[in-house]
Amino acid sequence: MQNNLLANVAKHLLQYGPKVIAKPLSIVPFSVKAKVLEKLLNLLLAQQIEDEELGFLQQRWVKIDILDMDLSFEVSFDRQFLVREQGVSEVTFSGYTKELVLIAAGKEDPDTLFFQRKLSIEGDTELGLEVKNLLLSIEFDSMPKVVRESIEGLAALLIRLQHQAEAKWA
Repeated sequence: MQNNLLANVAKHLLQYGPKVIAKPLSIVPFSVKAKVLEKLLNLLLAQQIEDEELGFLQQRWVKIDILDMDLSFEVSFDRQFLVREQGVSEVTFSGYTKELVLIAAGKEDPDTLFFQRKLSIEGDTELGLEVKNLLLSIEFDSMPKVVRESIEGLAALLIRLQHQAEAKWA
């Protein structure tokens, strides 16, 4: 009985948690979200910026669509990351919060999620592959400690919730 209750709670947290977080996030002006995303991307990919590995993103836009949070934005690079709300993008990455966090934490492979239909990549395939390879090149250990620990903690929580939600059926 207790396992069923815990499994149901975990399942609901996984399903509705991002929607709950999306509500207050929706009232934050996009310009504020864009500035935070730009700073985060510039921080996370500082080594790639320094090594001049981001030329393939100049004057090209990649759309990120976080489906369960109803959050969408586009990213480009011109000496620093640029984020905008909408425009014309060449490739779109779509997925749910859980999968995107697990990719960021290095706990899931984007190819695996793509073939499981948990990650969608539409548009310019070549640009999509370059972005995917860029994500895979990020050395998680080189991220600032607070960012690394936040992503690791969130990924661990998501994995525990997923295991708990699946325990009902075991």
